[in-house]
Amino acid sequence: MTRANLASLAAGAIFGVGLALSAMVDRHVVLGFLDVTGHWSPRLAFVMAAAVAVAAVAYRLIFRRPAPALGGEFRVPKTDVIDVRLVAGAAIFGVGWGLAGFCPGPVLVGVAAGVRDAWIFVPAMFAGSWIAGRLVR
Repeated sequence: MTRANLASLAAGAIFGVGLALSAMVDRHVVLGFLDVTGHWSPRLAFVMAAAVAVAAVAYRLIFRRPAPALGGEFRVPKTDVIDVRLVAGAAIFGVGWGLAGFCPGPVLVGVAAGVRDAWIFVPAMFAGSWIAGRLVR
């Protein structure tokens, strides 16, 4: 296994542990955040704020380097255009996230942790991704 693969594995494991510790694999935490007229829970807001803070510092440090530490080059979006495809994709993602309470990262951690709802959601997620790929063509 290469250093890059080991680094990817370690990063994924750390991310997964963080999702599990913050209870983001529990869809009720997400749905509680979105329930602004009922029993609103700020837990997700704190997790998002912490993630944004860590990412902001990390991006500033990382992009000072001439290239990634394990080789290759930085791949960042070449455009900042906000078009219909971007807005529609974000809206579909948001509606699905709000209805199900899962998004791809946490649901995969949930599958690994044996969360029953995650096992039900993942086939639907893959089917939706497959259909979206066919519609784009």
